[in-house]
Amino acid sequence: MSKLLSPDTPSVTLAATAREPAVTLPAIGQGSWHMGENRAPRRDEVHALQYGLDLGMTLIDTAEMYADGGAEKIVGEALRGRRDEAFVVSKVYPWNAGRQDAVAACERSLKRLGSDYLDLYLLHWPGNVPLEETLEAFEHLQAQGKIRRYGVSNFDIDDMHALHSLPGGNASAVNQVLYHLGSRGIEHSLLPWQRQHVLPTMAYCPLAQGGQELDHPEVRAIADTFGVTPAQVLLAWAIRPVNGQRDVIAIPKAVQPAHVEANAAALALTLDDASLARLDAAFPAPTRKPPLDIV
Repeated sequence: MSKLLSPDTPSVTLAATAREPAVTLPAIGQGSWHMGENRAPRRDEVHALQYGLDLGMTLIDTAEMYADGGAEKIVGEALRGRRDEAFVVSKVYPWNAGRQDAVAACERSLKRLGSDYLDLYLLHWPGNVPLEETLEAFEHLQAQGKIRRYGVSNFDIDDMHALHSLPGGNASAVNQVLYHLGSRGIEHSLLPWQRQHVLPTMAYCPLAQGGQELDHPEVRAIADTFGVTPAQVLLAWAIRPVNGQRDVIAIPKAVQPAHVEANAAALALTLDDASLARLDAAFPAPTRKPPLDIV
């Protein structure tokens, strides 16, 4: 990527690999779920991603599942002529994650994106294809230069144990999971395990898809105190540092320019201890491990 983060930009670092140096990314990126579905004009979706890049949200997440490849085409159009400014993440269906199938699926994604490589390629969720096969395919794609890093998505703690028991499993760069103020289940077992293994988390749906969190009186009161929106409070909460370390990247999706601006501006919002305590009281973390939350 050609853009450098300013020293005070909240960021998360992905570890170096055998082929790639460590990379530091802004703690808020851009999602593309539901893009390419004609919910908004195509040009607006393209411009939103480009505007987000302009504002420093260089990570863009997509998947072959989103609009059956349509979102990847939107991302590709947005990146035309500026691919080197972005860190692009895509995901493969579990049933396309075999030795040969994953290679073919990746090549289809690259064609839709108009790119020679992905910065990060994820298994979208655990499936029936043996993980050994998927890891072999990912390592093959990495050796070919078609992907720079690989990882997983929607993996719970048992899945992560299984992954790390396999050759190449501990080279997984991230686990992308649902995480927001109203869904804190990963804090019981999964998130502590990932922190122990220095494995960053990518949080999808950090705004709870417009759920009750945005209208909660405490969230609104804190937003008023800081002069920001409830959505910005949720984003700042998701990427908050824990024990002085920041290891969560939030990937909200936005189409309207004002929402893109607000997401980027949330990078500058730091919630104080008192505000975090109020949010903890209103939305307590689980005391028992729940099933992994997935949408």
